[in-house]
Amino acid sequence: TTNVAADHNQLTMEIMQKVALKHGLVCLLHEKPFVGVNGSGKHNNWSLATDTNVNLLSPGETPYENAQFLLFLCAVIQAVDDYQDLLRIAVASAGNDHRLGANEAPPAVVSIFLGDELNAVLEALETDTPYEGIEKIQMKLGVDVLPKFSRDTTDRNRTSPFAFTGNKFEFRSLGSSQNIAMPNIVLNTAVASALRALADELESARAQGLMAVAAGRLSGEQAGLVFSDAVNRTIRETLTAHRRVIFDGNGYGSDWPAEAARRGLPNYRTAVEAFAHLTDDKNVRLFTEFGVLSPVELAARQEILFENYAKVLNIEAQTMVLMATRQIIPAVETYIDRLAGTAARKAALCGDARPDCTALERELVGRLSELNARAFRAAEALREADAAARAAGDEVAVATAFRNTVIPAMQALREPVDEMETLVDADVWPLPTYGELTYRQ
Repeated sequence: TTNVAADHNQLTMEIMQKVALKHGLVCLLHEKPFVGVNGSGKHNNWSLATDTNVNLLSPGETPYENAQFLLFLCAVIQAVDDYQDLLRIAVASAGNDHRLGANEAPPAVVSIFLGDELNAVLEALETDTPYEGIEKIQMKLGVDVLPKFSRDTTDRNRTSPFAFTGNKFEFRSLGSSQNIAMPNIVLNTAVASALRALADELESARAQGLMAVAAGRLSGEQAGLVFSDAVNRTIRETLTAHRRVIFDGNGYGSDWPAEAARRGLPNYRTAVEAFAHLTDDKNVRLFTEFGVLSPVELAARQEILFENYAKVLNIEAQTMVLMATRQIIPAVETYIDRLAGTAARKAALCGDARPDCTALERELVGRLSELNARAFRAAEALREADAAARAAGDEVAVATAFRNTVIPAMQALREPVDEMETLVDADVWPLPTYGELTYRQ
């Protein structure tokens, strides 16, 4: 059950952090704590079941003949296509911006992966042509005593944001630190909207058939066939209208953004771009019609999203400035002083006969002095950018300023600092190095 799963996930994150502290460790739930090292996210496995535990997204042995499965599948396809923007908003955050589209998480464009078999089924239905089936491929396990399993024809496209995986969908874009409630609120409400539209259409067709039977115009068997035709027509029309969101290719491919744009799929590369669409008319209408969130509640949530984004970056920027000015820059100066002392002692030992004996120290002192000066100027620039962003205006202007000016200023500071880390003695460097964080026992 969705709300129970959300509670369990929150409790799990809390316990992870508490247990880490007991062992003198810190559990990092940030989506991208270290540049150059893959970040962290969540996979939200989502399906639909009746109150008698019948999985409505289970295709069975013959999905082509499973009208119930195909109808519910079409409802999900329609929901994802109609509310791509809401699904993107549901996973947007300052931390997750580092991952989405960075070849270690799904791209910011929301699409659906179905696999070869389901694509073939849907194409046959859409074009009203015979379904020839997909040959099952036997997996070679290498052990004779084990049974032979057929490889899942849905496969697992790791580059897809929303993939069908056997009897459920896997929403793979969630950030590691986020509450999973909002993604599921969006999914449940969007699919409810699609199901209502499909149900209205089919119930109307069924009612017309019953009226025709009552009037003697059709037999019960004929009315059943008419209803079957209505089901097939509904599936075909839904697929034709929403096929653009189905993409089984490489989401990391350089050609996908252009293809997505050609299809009319939105590509909100940053959280700030995505948040702006939470209160679009169609989204407000969706949540209000189903009594999930009122217009006032949506506006409040949007304001909080912008404000939280800016606050996270404000904290990171100020922390970065303090680390640079109070720890890294003084430590590098200390190391420069040590190098200068070493150069003086070597010069005394070498005498005038070896003028080049201190060349290494002089080169290192010059390079580190240049980098440290760059770091100091970048720290001051970041401090100014942070202050200017905080004073930019309303929450949208502030969040936009942090995205446009503070993030580049943070990157400008880290560049000289990263290079200095490779040149300064590990005993002098005031922070754990990447090697220590990754490999130290």
